[in-house]
Amino acid sequence: RLDQALGVEPEPVSPLRARPVFSARLTLPEPIGLTSDVMAGLERLLERVCADLARAHEGARRLCLIARRVDASDALAEIRLARPMRDPMRLRDLFQRKVGEMEAGFGIDALRLVATETEPLKPVQTSRRTEAERLDDLLSRIGNRIGFERVTRLLPNESHIPERGFTVAAAAWSEPEAFPPGRPRPLVLFNPVWLDVPDGREPPENFVWRGARMTRRAAWGPERIAPEWWWDDPAWRTGARDYWRVQTDQGPRLWFYRSYYPAPQWWVQGVFA
Repeated sequence: RLDQALGVEPEPVSPLRARPVFSARLTLPEPIGLTSDVMAGLERLLERVCADLARAHEGARRLCLIARRVDASDALAEIRLARPMRDPMRLRDLFQRKVGEMEAGFGIDALRLVATETEPLKPVQTSRRTEAERLDDLLSRIGNRIGFERVTRLLPNESHIPERGFTVAAAAWSEPEAFPPGRPRPLVLFNPVWLDVPDGREPPENFVWRGARMTRRAAWGPERIAPEWWWDDPAWRTGARDYWRVQTDQGPRLWFYRSYYPAPQWWVQGVFA
């Protein structure tokens, strides 16, 4: 290092290799303006870009189609993807709506497709789309319409408290996880609703739920759930609860619980499928 500092020994600099740019350009002999013509040109560009992605073992997460108008202005059609992808036909279907919304003006004389975001994607051999790929396409379609942050899924969380037994995550940036086996939980969970019924050791036989009179047919329980001592939740300061699954003659399957402080009371917190 002293020799390098004094200039006796060379100290070569190795620059970082630039990431490859996955793009393709198509210049048109005559201006076009029909959606079908733009889609035909897009198909050719997708084949070239996807071939480059396959050689690099990459998949696109965001693609942008730039259409140059004859007046030198640009029209853009951009899609985002729930998972890395390099299948030209699947990408074409996702572009259909965006291309239909483009304004051609006096005509389009050039097209350029750029994969602005990519991720590693190992090569796979398959003859048809799997269920996971169909789900990814659905997430991509919905996400491009309303925003990927609004398409969410529930993931398990390590807590026996019903309200904290799951977390909400964006489906495009998370993987599905199976909830651990255990006691059944309702499909719909909401803030507890107090029932104006006499207290008893079992759920009431008759009660009013959402304006309708209900009759208990069967009940399973109790399942005691106590608050977590390290988490101060105001809703659980009343102490332990005894939960019951209640089947009614009228059809709804409800999730009851009985609280004990300051006085025993019955509540409804969920509805089973």
